Amino acid sequence: MTRRPATALTIAASDSGGASGVQADLLTFAAHGLHGASVLTGGTAQNTGAITAAEPFSPGFVRRQMDAVFPDLAPAAVKIGMLFDAARVRAVARGLRRWKARNVVLDPVLASTSGRRLLSASALPALKRELLPLCDLVTPNLPEAAALTGVRIRSEADRREAAGALADLGARAVLLTGGHGRGGEVRDLLFDGRFFTVFAAPRLSTRATRGTGCTLSSPIAANLALGRRLEDAVLRAIVYLRAGLARGAYPGRGGGVPDHFPPGGQRVRRL
Repeated sequence: MTRRPATALTIAASDSGGASGVQADLLTFAAHGLHGASVLTGGTAQNTGAITAAEPFSPGFVRRQMDAVFPDLAPAAVKIGMLFDAARVRAVARGLRRWKARNVVLDPVLASTSGRRLLSASALPALKRELLPLCDLVTPNLPEAAALTGVRIRSEADRREAAGALADLGARAVLLTGGHGRGGEVRDLLFDGRFFTVFAAPRLSTRATRGTGCTLSSPIAANLALGRRLEDAVLRAIVYLRAGLARGAYPGRGGGVPDHFPPGGQRVRRL
């Protein structure tokens, strides 16, 4: 009997240290029983400590990768990460439109954990104008949401304003991740275009913080590929990330990474 697993596609850059980007996404897809496909936007020279260099692939090569993957593998979901600049933003947007991509999850990677800029400032208008309207979900952290909307986020009301502003730009749903917030509780805010849902859980004490944005957005895409509803996909992804953080791995001399094959999950309150 021929086994045909669903395919999830990551469109992102390679991380030579294996902590984030395409490598983290493919591990996550495998952990969810999916076939993982990839479109590389470029590569980075990095390890568990820092990024030392980054180079993009040509927009034409990005297009050719998408044109190879979509007609054969028909991805059930697409996760988008590092895009470098406006030229690659536009190439990806055109490919998504051309192939009528489903369940598109955008992690708007603007800067690395160490502070290196990963999307040029001049690319923000293209990201907002051309890519956000194609996304079923966008998953910014608080600094990314502030950069994309101009909202200074200091309160729960500010978070809701920023989520609404991103939805007004065309994203069908928005998840403002709360890892950069303060206090003993992490509060992730989901806006589905009509209603707000808060997912709350105690803040974990861990140094396994590299690739956490990837390891939240990619399990959401994985669960959408498996046919789950958005709110359930988000909840499962948060539980998966927290379990991975609790079992953080430290393969190098720098920061740790989440375990992509954790044995269980932790409770998360839905408010």
